[in-house]
Amino acid sequence: MLQIDKNLAELTADLINIPSVSLSEKDLADQIQTALATLATLEVTRIENTLIAKTNFNFSSRVILAGHLDTVPANQNQEAIISQDSILGLGAVDMKSGIAVMLKLAQVVQEFKKDVTFLFYEAEEIESKYNGLEKVAQKNPEFLLGDFAVLLEPTNAILEMGCQGSIRFKISIKGSRAHSARWWKGENAIHKAQTILEIVNNYQPRTPIIEQLTFREGLQIVAINGGIAGNVVPDLVEISLNHRFAPDRTEAQAIAHLTELFADFEIEILDVAIAAPVSLDNPLVSEFVKQIDLPLAPKFGWTDVARFSKLNIPAINFGPGDPNLAHHPQEAVEITQLDTVFQRLSTWLKK
Repeated sequence: MLQIDKNLAELTADLINIPSVSLSEKDLADQIQTALATLATLEVTRIENTLIAKTNFNFSSRVILAGHLDTVPANQNQEAIISQDSILGLGAVDMKSGIAVMLKLAQVVQEFKKDVTFLFYEAEEIESKYNGLEKVAQKNPEFLLGDFAVLLEPTNAILEMGCQGSIRFKISIKGSRAHSARWWKGENAIHKAQTILEIVNNYQPRTPIIEQLTFREGLQIVAINGGIAGNVVPDLVEISLNHRFAPDRTEAQAIAHLTELFADFEIEILDVAIAAPVSLDNPLVSEFVKQIDLPLAPKFGWTDVARFSKLNIPAINFGPGDPNLAHHPQEAVEITQLDTVFQRLSTWLKK
């Protein structure tokens, strides 16, 4: 069973060695629940494979520390390998190392001057309907009461502010079928898609500066589906796209931008994840930034800080691991980053 009294590197390796691909987090949740049950200062609640562990010291403020239990599927990297400087293995970055930091902090909550809610949640890497944080927010929002949240997603042990929004959408282009030997009798839908490719290839993404941080928007085609047979002119092609938009735009503004960009086509919105504000003007955020005293950067990807923002809880991304290595077959986290994140959070919670 999981032994949380080990050092951070060993604990991270042990967590990696417990498989927890999305929708298969039960064993990991079981072992973390058993380990947390040994800590008398925590009130532990389980909702499916999401664990909520709370202190109840009646301090004037409550902090939420959150991290997801699931990983993407293994790519010949399931087993952890510890070297002198790092830990290699599936989820080392995203985000078994962040979970390890949370568990070590849970061991020393009696030293803190703030109440803490630890949220270990399931299914972050897949569709929102499975997301454990989203389920708690919808069905048991009382567990998410707090003044401030830290999401221990990988940030290279610096502070990544806000997050960009994401829109997945589809454009369908119709033609008419014909035999490819008599192609002039039909209209090739795939050939008509050239206009979409030109729009995307010529797209100039915005780089807005928000509270002194430069974000970078994007528009990418992520899939093209079309074609019937080797001798048939295709009558339909479906192009799937992903737009990342900065926190200075609302969902409606981002959709309006896409509608204008593809004015000659009908777009079908598949999924929208709202952006999260930088919030450096929030007193709790600015005080946290001041006390943690590490560099700031924008969060280009989408994270669950947006869910906390929707709940009116200011939140920051701060965790060990290089986000560029997330989901990579050589995913590895530097041991020094584990120590940095643990020490900075521990010091802040004691004040």
